[in-house]
Amino acid sequence: MGLITYSINVTLDGCVDHEAGIADDETHALFTRLMDEAGAMLWGRTTYELMEGYWPLVARGEVDAPPAIREWAEKLEAKPKYVVSTTRSDFPWTGSHHLQGDLRTAVQELKDRTPDGVLLGSVALATELDRLDLIDEYLFLVHPRIAGHGPTLHQGGLPSIRRLDLVSADPLSNGAIAVRYRRAD
Repeated sequence: MGLITYSINVTLDGCVDHEAGIADDETHALFTRLMDEAGAMLWGRTTYELMEGYWPLVARGEVDAPPAIREWAEKLEAKPKYVVSTTRSDFPWTGSHHLQGDLRTAVQELKDRTPDGVLLGSVALATELDRLDLIDEYLFLVHPRIAGHGPTLHQGGLPSIRRLDLVSADPLSNGAIAVRYRRAD
């Protein structure tokens, strides 16, 4: 059974707006490496829709992009992508699959059949999966910025405090820090 790792960019004040962080070669290389290590990606519909109109174009060379960003796009194109949605059922992007039925059961089955783990990258879905105790690790790329706006991590709240153990903390040259935590028992 693989782990679910919630991986997201976050500012010092908790903002997870995808435009608030630093998007450079180094951050893309980090997320490309994380994706390489995982067996699949897991998103909610909103994240899927943010990505489906852009990243396939980059992967096919239809949009100019630096090498690190193109590499991310090409690897993302090849990676299995699972989407949770109750309002959409058609996901035509290469390698996309709709997770249906009971959320706990569907995600647990995905974990069970993905020994290399699943990389989760959706804010609202992460809150729901955290409420169901399905997230095993958290990898936050903490950016040296204060956004002053949301959305924020777990904006909808959790039923209890999550105790975490530090696994690693790696600074990047741009001032961001990649921190990995595992749920404490």
